[in-house]
Amino acid sequence: MAHKHEVISKPFSDVHNKGGHILATLLHDPTVEGLDVALYMDGSASMEDEYGPRGILAKLGPVKNQVEPQMRWMLEYLANKDRDSVLRVAYWATGDGSQIEVVGDLTGAQAQTYKFPGPQFYGKGTVMLPVLRDYVAYIRKQAEAGARRGLAVIITDSQLYDANDVRAYSEQVAKEISSGRLPRINFVLVGVGDQVDETQMEKICHEEYPGVGHLWCHRIADRMEEMAELVAVLVDETMTVASGGVIYDDKENVIKRYESRLPAVLEFDVPPGCKSFTLEVGGTKFPQVIPDEDHHDDDDDDDDHNIPATGGGGHGHSH
Repeated sequence: MAHKHEVISKPFSDVHNKGGHILATLLHDPTVEGLDVALYMDGSASMEDEYGPRGILAKLGPVKNQVEPQMRWMLEYLANKDRDSVLRVAYWATGDGSQIEVVGDLTGAQAQTYKFPGPQFYGKGTVMLPVLRDYVAYIRKQAEAGARRGLAVIITDSQLYDANDVRAYSEQVAKEISSGRLPRINFVLVGVGDQVDETQMEKICHEEYPGVGHLWCHRIADRMEEMAELVAVLVDETMTVASGGVIYDDKENVIKRYESRLPAVLEFDVPPGCKSFTLEVGGTKFPQVIPDEDHHDDDDDDDDHNIPATGGGGHGHSH
């Protein structure tokens, strides 16, 4: 056993070297490495029926809160992707329509039991700019604590009052991302029901920014019950397909490019004498020392490496 204890660094679980031919297995999806997520739920007056009656009225009728099970599902799902499994959760469009009521920093473990009765004060309008400002301030703070990527999931059931402001602010955010003053951020916008203005959403989401590409993506759910599932699909698409990855040798030469989703096992050749390689995903670099050559591995490679080929580090797409 002339096998030294090679240090395998995250996000890799296993690295084999067969005469300069490298097989590197991903432990998890590195696109979500260092990701900090927030969930903003519409708290405007049009949502009141979905949350169901409160106080004395709640005891009278069998009206159920349709939002709560969806919120719980999303909380658990998104916490799995978050770097510390803690999500900033808030109601937005409350009060005069521009206020935010922060629910708290919630963990995935709280998802089963946490109550989401709706905001204290339902909003008289739907003003989104404060959500973006809130999230950008939050991710700035988190970046100081190690966050390397941001994701804000925003749910709405109505037309936005301030679409032009949202677009102007998005442009500003994109400039800060491309100049390195903010980490990469994605906004996922999910509209629910028939009061949503899809044309307005498309205008916001189709915008491409220099050096950043798209900041936004959106979908519309017909019913509240479809909301969480749509969020999951959108988040998966945004976090994986949008990024791909690049492998560099120890002299910073590009040796392989993955244009879209990363496979679970990366396979590439390094030049003779190369001691390490680096995987770059979404602007983050993951260096890995190349272990000594495998001499004791006579079995068929394929048997070894068939197991984790689930694509994208085990994203179950059961949708």
